[in-house]
Amino acid sequence: MTTLTHRGRRTEAGGSVGKRVDGEEERDLEDDDSKGTRLTLMEEVLLLGLKDKQGYTSFWNDCISSGLRGGILIELALRGRIQLEPLTARKKRLLDRKVHLKSDAPTGDILLDETLRHIKATEPAETVQTWIELLTGETWNPFKLQYQLRNVRERIAKSLVEKGILTTEKQNFLLFDMTTHPVSNAAEKQRLLKRLQEGVLERWAGDPHRMDRRTLALLVLAHSSDVLENAFSSLTDDRYEVAMNRTKEVLDADPEVEAAKNRDTEMIWAILAAFNKA
Repeated sequence: MTTLTHRGRRTEAGGSVGKRVDGEEERDLEDDDSKGTRLTLMEEVLLLGLKDKQGYTSFWNDCISSGLRGGILIELALRGRIQLEPLTARKKRLLDRKVHLKSDAPTGDILLDETLRHIKATEPAETVQTWIELLTGETWNPFKLQYQLRNVRERIAKSLVEKGILTTEKQNFLLFDMTTHPVSNAAEKQRLLKRLQEGVLERWAGDPHRMDRRTLALLVLAHSSDVLENAFSSLTDDRYEVAMNRTKEVLDADPEVEAAKNRDTEMIWAILAAFNKA
């Protein structure tokens, strides 16, 4: 699990509302800047993690793979496709409650729809923490290896290339060649950085429930994927300290308590609880 660190030196920073599902409006793609390209949470996390010019994530980052899988679950929840099972007397903790299918309507995103099919076909249902392990391939059960999502980073990068945000290059690393994806649309990445920075600075209201859900989710996922430093590295030292302290306030909150305040954010807090336990 990643930990928040204070700055020692600067790190290299690298439509409209959707259709209705079961009568519930998809608010997942709402954004303050309606002119921007619509990105999934997974795309935003990868974009934060990529080195702008080199086009690859840090070789030392062993958290981003599971972080991206957590992003898939939150994205599906925000789109009204999955939810945690209802509270019961025996199952009150977020990590004890199973992930239930709410709608199997396709999302149009390959990774989301592949995960949706896995969840639909799985009986009995699994918990959030188990799904992260299954989607990452970190399971000792050979009969459940079929649930592993393969080449996730490459598939997300390809989607970002198709959206005109990344480009594709080949780089030689002495003994091997590697496909890389440098940032080609710097303005789009800056818009993402600005949204996350403003969420804990100018628009900060002292309460995570007054943040929009996608910004809260991105904050949790960026921390869980160990790419949060990249989002704040361009800030001045004073603003950086404020941003990190407020972020720590959110991430140190009790997921069980916070989820009880707003059932619409249960999946976000369940993902944080899963990574806190890891």
